[in-house]
Amino acid sequence: MSKCEQCIVRQFSSLKALNKDELLRMAECKTSYTIKKGEPIFEEGEVTNGIYCIKDGVCKLSKLSDNGKDQIVKLVKPGELLGQRSMISDEPANLSAVALEDMEVCFIPRSEVMQFFTQNNQFSMNVMKTICEDLKGADDHMVNMAQKTVRQRLAETLIYLEDTFGKNDDGTLRIQLSREELAGMIGTATESCIRLLSELNKSTYIELIGKKIKLLDKNKLKRLT
Repeated sequence: MSKCEQCIVRQFSSLKALNKDELLRMAECKTSYTIKKGEPIFEEGEVTNGIYCIKDGVCKLSKLSDNGKDQIVKLVKPGELLGQRSMISDEPANLSAVALEDMEVCFIPRSEVMQFFTQNNQFSMNVMKTICEDLKGADDHMVNMAQKTVRQRLAETLIYLEDTFGKNDDGTLRIQLSREELAGMIGTATESCIRLLSELNKSTYIELIGKKIKLLDKNKLKRLT
């Protein structure tokens, strides 16, 4: 019980509404996993039958487009839950979740979560609020894709990566997306993404160190957005 009580997921997610007895029940029924970098937590079209708690590590939520490109919809960090929408709608997963680094996750079966839903109103409200926030994020992302240039979206994404996930000791972005993943996140071709990164590097907005990216002047990057 103490592990679930003290867990980062409990502090920052819908689970903060659960009482000690509910946390004890959850601890008894959960399954813990280590997911290696590059491995899926679940894939698009899969029936998840529960929710995943992200205890440690970062994953990408993405959707495969008709032309075979991987469109990154969101990056998920420790303290967040996955699969809430699919669980409530009782539909297969709409997105794939793939680890960007080694991860620690816990799985809670749908049957247990739905009991919390019927017995704990605050938990229900928290889940609904999270889903609404995800929908708002999706709306904002759609508007960004339609109204901002690829250059603006790239600058915005680089700032987001540093602000959200931090830097390594050498100042490079801690979460290192491949050029393909970065292109998928901003909705452009990999070649265009590589060209724009090269331009930002020449203009000393960023520094490219091998595959790593270091932001040299965030204020200049912000002015691009």
